[in-house]
Amino acid sequence: MPPVLDNHSRIKKTAPFLSGKMPSMGLAPITQLEQLADYFPKHALHTHPAQLGYPMQIPYYYLSLIKSPGDPLWRQAVPDAAEGNTAHMVADPLCETEQSPVPGLIQRYPDRAVFLASNSCALHCRHCMRRRNVGADLQDRSASYQRVLDYIGRTRNLREVILSGGDPFMLSDEVLLDLLVTLKEMPHIKMLRIHTRVPCTWPQRITPGLADRLKSYGPLFINIQFNHPAEITPAAAAACALLADAGIPLGCQSVLLKEVNDDPDTMLQLLRGLLSIRVRPYYLHHPDPVAGTAHFRVPLRKGLAIMSNLRGRISGLGVPQYMLDLPGGGGKIPLLPQYIQEETADRLIVRNFEGRLYEYPLD
Repeated sequence: MPPVLDNHSRIKKTAPFLSGKMPSMGLAPITQLEQLADYFPKHALHTHPAQLGYPMQIPYYYLSLIKSPGDPLWRQAVPDAAEGNTAHMVADPLCETEQSPVPGLIQRYPDRAVFLASNSCALHCRHCMRRRNVGADLQDRSASYQRVLDYIGRTRNLREVILSGGDPFMLSDEVLLDLLVTLKEMPHIKMLRIHTRVPCTWPQRITPGLADRLKSYGPLFINIQFNHPAEITPAAAAACALLADAGIPLGCQSVLLKEVNDDPDTMLQLLRGLLSIRVRPYYLHHPDPVAGTAHFRVPLRKGLAIMSNLRGRISGLGVPQYMLDLPGGGGKIPLLPQYIQEETADRLIVRNFEGRLYEYPLD
């Protein structure tokens, strides 16, 4: 397993928010704790991000959604002293580095790979599972891309490439589209995915022109991370509408986070809100045991109880898979509430969403 993250030896600078032809669209990101004092009481600001080895970056748009210190959006965006607690946790518990045949690419499964196309994000989420990379400079991007593309090109069992990072939408339109067209031209690559938080944290980045150009790269799927109903705003809905109207299927990969969405009512509101903006709930990730994120951990039994509560209260279209990513690089497995209460020689005793028991024949 990788060593425990040494926060003080890996201080990273905030990556430049704008690069090349990236449009600014009035972002004015908050990168210094002192800037937050203009918006919130100083007594609420305890921890400087430089002390934690993970820089702060909050788009002004996302900052405007925070209602008060400690609310669910604040917890995702503002550094907390609890991030300094790294006991019994490691920077890379999923062993992604060990599953990288070339730097910048993770291949855990035979038929698909994750292309880490960017180390930048609009919002530096405090629960980030790749916080070891986010905000660090991507050295010699052109050469790094070429090594990854060469590997994908010669690895014929790959069928799907997932652009992730960081966030691929932090690249300029030209760089992102060049990557997509290069991958699309490989005959063995049949499907592309983009994993992003940008439609949630910086929806102004999704423009009509970009959405229109993305039409050409199907089958292309985009998975977005929304974690709380307050993130589903008119601006986020408009960004998702641009992508959906371009024929791109949208999914959501939420993370179960303590004091953010770890109660049944909040989760139900989130999932209903996603369906209302044409984003289908795909995964609900149990939080990974990443150093610096222990304060977001939720007991597995609580997660299963939340999943059990969803049945019968929302359409099956709105019920995500509850996923556990196994430490050590074991991959993702779905977790389900225990509906089968008993099995006899010829029948099952099954609990329904109301808690009632029913018999069902085995044959």
